[in-house]
Amino acid sequence: MNRLRLSGLLAVTLAFAMPALAGNVSVPTARGEVAVPATPSRVAVFDVAAIDTLLALGITPAGIPSRLYVDYLAGLEATPVGTLFEPDLEALAALGPDLIIVGGRSAPQAEALAPIAPVIDMTIATDIPAEGRARIEAYGTLFGRQAEAAVLAAAYDARLAEAQEAVAGQGRALIVQTNGPKISAYGRGSRFGWLHSTLGLPEAHEQLDRATHGDAVSFEFIAEADPDWLIVIDRGAAIGEAGSAASTLDNPLVAGTKAGKAGRIVYLSAAPVYIAGGGYTAMTRTLDEITAAFRAR
Repeated sequence: MNRLRLSGLLAVTLAFAMPALAGNVSVPTARGEVAVPATPSRVAVFDVAAIDTLLALGITPAGIPSRLYVDYLAGLEATPVGTLFEPDLEALAALGPDLIIVGGRSAPQAEALAPIAPVIDMTIATDIPAEGRARIEAYGTLFGRQAEAAVLAAAYDARLAEAQEAVAGQGRALIVQTNGPKISAYGRGSRFGWLHSTLGLPEAHEQLDRATHGDAVSFEFIAEADPDWLIVIDRGAAIGEAGSAASTLDNPLVAGTKAGKAGRIVYLSAAPVYIAGGGYTAMTRTLDEITAAFRAR
């Protein structure tokens, strides 16, 4: 084994299994507990949900992806260090971070980044609300912002409780994502399934695949499911592409559902739920939209 490869493997080992030393703090991550230097001062973050929550805690990353997609993160002043999918290793090395945070789309790059600085994978993937809340507490511990984290966690819990109360007894829902003319449906256990499992919102169709990208469905499927509520995420809008979910779903079969007849088609702000899902501001915005829509009916 050559020296370069050996040094890279050593860096990966140190990043993901660093022994607890003086000045280190143990942080729960998507890959288990990891010990990293406490209160890092120069952090590069390759995950929008992580950036979202860090900013809510009053922590501004030193390095971020060149495009964040979410409107409330526009204008964030930090050094561009690549994209969510492709880090710029030269820019990152020049930045000299003392910690790198990856998650979701950037998680596969963790090993490539480990020779530059310790890396933690903060992917939020399964139980979005619970994992998002856990990240608030983890970042609070890591950055010495426990008091601020407690305030955010309390607000997070309150918003979640309000949404659960708003949807109770309001009927069954179908969650769909549009991607141009294509439509996918998401049920319990899927990417957006927390809207069912955590909020207690019954499914209009209970046999949907739990795959990340959902089940490809047709207008006929939506008509047959006949949901009381249709909850829509527009992928094109989330990533800045042309087209709209409203025009895609402008169809007599959709209009003939209980949701269509009653005006119960809810278009969630797409980028927060699709790009920054689990981030503090993204989650509270989505919960507020759900609460407002269901209370209005």
